[in-house]
Amino acid sequence: MEEKKQTSTFQTRTWPRRIIFWMAAAIVMGRLHFGGFLPKRWVFPGNPQAQVSPYGPFPQEKDPFQFLPCTNASRPPPLDDPTPRQSWAALFDPNPSHWSWGSTGGIYLCGYLDLPLDYHNSSDPRIVRIAVTKFQVAGLAHINSPSASSHRSKRTIIINPGGPGGSGTAFLWQRAEEMTNRFSDGQLDVLGWDPRGVNFSLPAAACFPHDAFRDRWSLLALRYREEAQKSQLETVDAMNNATFFACQQRLGDFGRFVSTASVARDLEEIRKALGEDEVTGYLVSYGTGIGQTYVNMFPTRAGRLILDGTEYVRDHRLLGGFGWTALDNTTDAWRDGFLGECINAGPKWCSLANPAPNQDGPVILTQLEARMNQLLESLKARPQSAYTESGGPSLVTYSALVERILYPAMYRPMDWPRTAQMLSELEAGNATLAAESLDLSWSDHSEEPSYPQLPSSSELDLLVICSDAYDAPLPDGLDWWDQLWETMSNRSWIAGNSRFFSVLPCRHYSTYWGRPSEVYRGDLNHTLTTPALLIASPYDPATPLHNGRRLLAEMDQNARLIVNHAYGHSSMRDRSDCTDGIAKAYILNGTLPDEQEVQCYANSKPYVNGSVSDE
Repeated sequence: MEEKKQTSTFQTRTWPRRIIFWMAAAIVMGRLHFGGFLPKRWVFPGNPQAQVSPYGPFPQEKDPFQFLPCTNASRPPPLDDPTPRQSWAALFDPNPSHWSWGSTGGIYLCGYLDLPLDYHNSSDPRIVRIAVTKFQVAGLAHINSPSASSHRSKRTIIINPGGPGGSGTAFLWQRAEEMTNRFSDGQLDVLGWDPRGVNFSLPAAACFPHDAFRDRWSLLALRYREEAQKSQLETVDAMNNATFFACQQRLGDFGRFVSTASVARDLEEIRKALGEDEVTGYLVSYGTGIGQTYVNMFPTRAGRLILDGTEYVRDHRLLGGFGWTALDNTTDAWRDGFLGECINAGPKWCSLANPAPNQDGPVILTQLEARMNQLLESLKARPQSAYTESGGPSLVTYSALVERILYPAMYRPMDWPRTAQMLSELEAGNATLAAESLDLSWSDHSEEPSYPQLPSSSELDLLVICSDAYDAPLPDGLDWWDQLWETMSNRSWIAGNSRFFSVLPCRHYSTYWGRPSEVYRGDLNHTLTTPALLIASPYDPATPLHNGRRLLAEMDQNARLIVNHAYGHSSMRDRSDCTDGIAKAYILNGTLPDEQEVQCYANSKPYVNGSVSDE
């Protein structure tokens, strides 16, 4: 994107004033200890007497990531900062008690990489600033101990949660210690990155200035076919056009530089910065699309790479192809999983397993399915009214219930007891719990004074999907799209509408952006240095087993597949010792199963094991 010129006021601002800004922000937020924010021996960068913490100064010399021990101020400097390294170094807090430490002595390190916006145009000086966070399992070396390099593991597990638009740094904060224990017995460091346009990476692909505006927009845009008027498709199409126009106005030509191939090149630069010969990684969902693209663009750099919740990235080249990836009708997470396992668990664990007032005897699956169909049909005819303390008057509509509660719950079996309780109350005419759940699904609009809000980069997923399919033939008018919408919603009532809304905007991509800088159109069967380990589940609501088997058929001897018989999205949600054991042997020792496809089963069933969400 073309960077806007800043006023002379900004250009003459010096980096010490930024320190004051971040101090004020941190104090207002109440997230740093006031008394210890400026240690007695604080010395600004550039001073001949470098500040010495017990672990030495940061960022360390020749560190390509410019890592600092993470604090709440560790946000990469803006792209228009004339001295970003100095501004970044000024955020270093030498007091180790303010740093983010792991539960067993590991340390969280925050940094960034400046990478080319366009890898294929050396005359374009623009960059993307990629936010990176690392969990270093061995902590840090004291000044009087050997080199800090001895505290880095021999390899690093690079992780990505998918999306498009998922934050790898947020994923790292949530999962790093679990990941290193799960895959390496705590031996390997873990690194997550925010892909270009996402979260703390810059520029951020946010096309609304505030998240509240996007929420208001979605109330009109995300009305499902089952309850929409005939004009809804025209309305949503016009809104998509307006959204992409806003993206072009706010981001310039940035939409040309976010394809999966560009992200794969960023991953290669991360590998180089780590100084490792091959990529070791755990990539989930859309992240498996990044992984498939990466290993076929850079087959000699393919290390021990787990692709969990596998997409089949060829689908993304097709018009509407991304929308079909979750509609495999051999998966029925709702009927067999959510409802069927509820009955198996019984009323003690699942409130929906209680008989309806007019029913005698234990509930059977067909009865429960009929009851839920009746409830959903009633919401199509008339929403239920509700009141919540946080939101005031509220409506529970069919579209909102499915889009924001039921479909997401299929990703997370640990949410099923709570979701079942909500549906049980809604069936009885009490919409309060459903309304509260909907309230929680909206953005957090609270803004803390003196602290700049970071809008969500939600539009990035549309830009990625549409750039990956930019050359698919576009039909004239909306008739073809109307038929696609009908087909998708009929094929999967729980996922079809949501997936359709993710591909419809591609009708307008070429109106505002030209050909993407790069897309990968090659095969997926390149000979890899190390075969990949794929994980797929028959009941995954987003990336079902059919995707993994198609990918395995093309990769052939360059991959092995674990069929993870479990619920939820990816093997993180419904854990299997069998799956984890194979994955750990692979990451630690490079050991792969002899068979191309191995069957593993979850350790336990949903409902019985608790009701607390894993998110």
